[in-house]
Amino acid sequence: MRKIVSTGTSWERAFGYSRAVRAGDNVYVAGTTAVDETGAVIGPDDPYAQAKAVLDKIEAALTEAGASMRDVVRTRIFVTDMAHADAIGRAHGEFFRDIRPAATMVQVVKLIDPRLLVEIEADAVTRAGD
Repeated sequence: MRKIVSTGTSWERAFGYSRAVRAGDNVYVAGTTAVDETGAVIGPDDPYAQAKAVLDKIEAALTEAGASMRDVVRTRIFVTDMAHADAIGRAHGEFFRDIRPAATMVQVVKLIDPRLLVEIEADAVTRAGD
């Protein structure tokens, strides 16, 4: 079984990707940034606000794919400045404190828009622990 989750942004069609893909019990959420449905950056100078917005978007994609944040087994966090690690980590902890997925945080040179400070991917297994 394969299910595609799309937000309908022009980038998904132009670049040939989906917000998330469910394949059997696995859900893979693409790199997600703090951009709203109009393309505006959420919290341009606030890494915590951006991380919260990203994680809200990831949660919505997981829900549409039939999963939840509790099913997340791995996150990958890309930051443009490791000085923002504490703020971004605090937001991540608010969503995953009790779930504790395997997580990676790396600094990258830049993201697709210079106002973006963080991008997060998530992988989930809906039957984890069964």
